[in-house]
Amino acid sequence: QVQLVESGGGLVQAGGSLRLSCAASGRTFSSYAMGWFRQAPGKEREFVAAISWSGGSTYYADSVKGRFTISGDNAKNTVYLQMNSLKPEDTAVYYCAADGPFDRTVGVIAGSYGYWGQGTQVTVSS
Repeated sequence: QVQLVESGGGLVQAGGSLRLSCAASGRTFSSYAMGWFRQAPGKEREFVAAISWSGGSTYYADSVKGRFTISGDNAKNTVYLQMNSLKPEDTAVYYCAADGPFDRTVGVIAGSYGYWGQGTQVTVSS
């Protein structure tokens, strides 16, 4: 059974940093991509960042480019999201997603991913 478990969320002041982790178990996600999405209250789930397991290539939503960094540790089957210069508008539940396509067109669509974590809350105060 595949499981994705996120951790690292919390409350931080604007300008601060957080590092999210997503540990995958149940199979090895050595192919395809893993991604991070977020969902704020009353809004649709939106793409944040994705990484290709095979080559480590990455791409980001424009809203987080230059502030967030996605990385992965194949040996630990874990993906990370380092979030710097956080803004109140970054407040959301952040979800890890696995088994998606590394494609800048369809890879930003939540439905393209096969597995999801339970989410971790990130709250940025002004």
